[in-house]
Amino acid sequence: MKRDLDIHVAIIEDDETIREGYAFLIGNTKGYKIAGTYPSYEDAAKKIVTDNPDVILLDVELPGLSGIEALPKLKKLLPETHVLILTVYEQEMLIFRALGNGAAGYLTKNTPPEKIVAAIHEVMEGGGPMSAHIARMVISSFKRNEATPLTRRETEILEQIATGKSRKRIAEELFIDLETVKSHIKNIYHKLDVHSKADAIKAARDNKFI
Repeated sequence: MKRDLDIHVAIIEDDETIREGYAFLIGNTKGYKIAGTYPSYEDAAKKIVTDNPDVILLDVELPGLSGIEALPKLKKLLPETHVLILTVYEQEMLIFRALGNGAAGYLTKNTPPEKIVAAIHEVMEGGGPMSAHIARMVISSFKRNEATPLTRRETEILEQIATGKSRKRIAEELFIDLETVKSHIKNIYHKLDVHSKADAIKAARDNKFI
């Protein structure tokens, strides 16, 4: 049986209010249909192949498997389906992991509703929609000094420190434990030959490492 020409969208989002809000927005837009909504990857895995969406809106922070970890599994289940990350997280490491794991685009949840709908259409046309801030972050990463001694993870952590975030907050947002963050910071200080947060930030900025 031939499928209709509407774009079929699935939503994986643990917050019921947000999930239903997106479903209402998209389902009531001409040319779009909701194929299914799920509170976690584990729930989605049971029936998403049958629901067969064209596009999946995927949250990063989910109960069970995170959105980033779920991405390659979803691409394996539905190789032709486009996955759009829709999240509150703007950390560079998460963005690159998401894109590396097969995401077709990366939007933040403060994206206006009409732009989310437009991004779904854009991704069906072969585009790679990103929120403006995310796009600038990706572009700026290519302008950095390639001779940096810092790993990508260390760079990301130092950037988070430079924005004033605590080690605990960084650990939570990057889904790593506090001791791992402390270990990375120790390595950053050693590589930059500094002994304080302020000196590490200054040295990294002066050398275009961040």
